[in-house]
Amino acid sequence: MLHARYNAAAMKSIVLFLQDVTHTEQYEGITSFIGEDKSGSFGILPNHDRIMTSLVMGLCRFQTRRLDWQYIATAGALLYFHDNQLYLTTRHFLIDSDYSRISTALSEQLLKEEARLHGQKQSLRRMEEGVLKRLWELGRSGTYIHDENRK
Repeated sequence: MLHARYNAAAMKSIVLFLQDVTHTEQYEGITSFIGEDKSGSFGILPNHDRIMTSLVMGLCRFQTRRLDWQYIATAGALLYFHDNQLYLTTRHFLIDSDYSRISTALSEQLLKEEARLHGQKQSLRRMEEGVLKRLWELGRSGTYIHDENRK
């Protein structure tokens, strides 16, 4: 009888809801999930206790009943698990069964993000320089901004 109960528990699975800003994908028959938050790597099996955490940027993965792995690349995600339903909510995700292919895609995405952030930093630096130049010009011309709170 113990063996029958074990097999019934082994047949349980997780339903994964993978959500980003444009759509939701649903995966059924998940037997395990492995992710990473700030405390380190962790795994979730069917019937796990309720959990909510923030995943760090990188790869997480899940395994199906067919024993194949799917890899998910995110720039961080909110994870919520309850009653064998796993929700991952993120701005954007990539999913693939090939580890090297998704690792390459994640690296390319990170490089694009870094280039975009570099452009934003340069733009902010130019704006800051413009404001400082204007304040310096106002100070040289004797025009001061009046602060009524100063005495």
